[in-house]
Amino acid sequence: MKCALVGADGAVRHAERHPTDAERGPDAVVETILTVAEGLAGKARADGLTPTALGIVVPGVVDEARGVAVWSANVGFRDVPLRELAARRLGLPTALGHDVRAGGLAEARLGAGRDAGHVLFVAIGTGIAAAHVVASSAATGAHGAAGELGHILVRPDGPICGCGQRGCLEAVASASSVARRYAELIGPTSDGGSAADAGPGRTMVTAAEVAARAAAGEDLATRVWREAVEALADGLATGQALYDVETIVLGGGLAQAGAGLFDPLRVALRDRLTFHREPRLVPAVLGDEAGCLGAALLALDKLETP
Repeated sequence: MKCALVGADGAVRHAERHPTDAERGPDAVVETILTVAEGLAGKARADGLTPTALGIVVPGVVDEARGVAVWSANVGFRDVPLRELAARRLGLPTALGHDVRAGGLAEARLGAGRDAGHVLFVAIGTGIAAAHVVASSAATGAHGAAGELGHILVRPDGPICGCGQRGCLEAVASASSVARRYAELIGPTSDGGSAADAGPGRTMVTAAEVAARAAAGEDLATRVWREAVEALADGLATGQALYDVETIVLGGGLAQAGAGLFDPLRVALRDRLTFHREPRLVPAVLGDEAGCLGAALLALDKLETP
């Protein structure tokens, strides 16, 4: 959990990190969230500050209108009225949002997309998710599930995705998929195991290492990296056809590859566009604090909403 006291100007006054410990179950995670929030409010008061609102963002499907964490595979949430629980516990106006949408909101207002009115923020990590931000507001969708760019079908005969579908974008181009694909192709290790196994004596080659090996000219890594870039370009071209944004901001672990990702991706995306305007393609600048800052922005917006 990334937590902070944030001023109305977006400046972080104090930051903390705490383990989620999701294996304890969703009820324990909720209690930790509320306890940490109480601690932050107490810290603010001890420093002579006045806490005015609370923002919480979580992964999964979030019904922001009702303030309910509908579903999350990561922490096991099922219809948790998190906004109500937090507001009652702290006595503060509370906003509940989605972690990637909040990250996109922060990048659009404070980060790499701050000069654009239409921004598509794409987080590429273990999975792939996106946020479409227009006029400083992230679309939530009718059921709280907007932005699931990772589940665009890009390879009908491709690998099975965690959602059960075959060939989703995140099954080909996420950081975990890049690492897994490389491990499958490199085959068994010298001790008879598989490079895909992260057991004793064996370490999974990460997506960052695949990118580095591709940059160094290794044929197998180059093949895997090219497959991921091509699939990602397909997904972004679909996103641009749908949203017609000025700027696409890429965040998450895979975006750390820098020019090794952005240079070929810009070319591949350009090749897929006909009459659509080519968006500016830039890396995120707020790092892994984007979601936390976005939570604060949601809280500030809560204060401004009658």
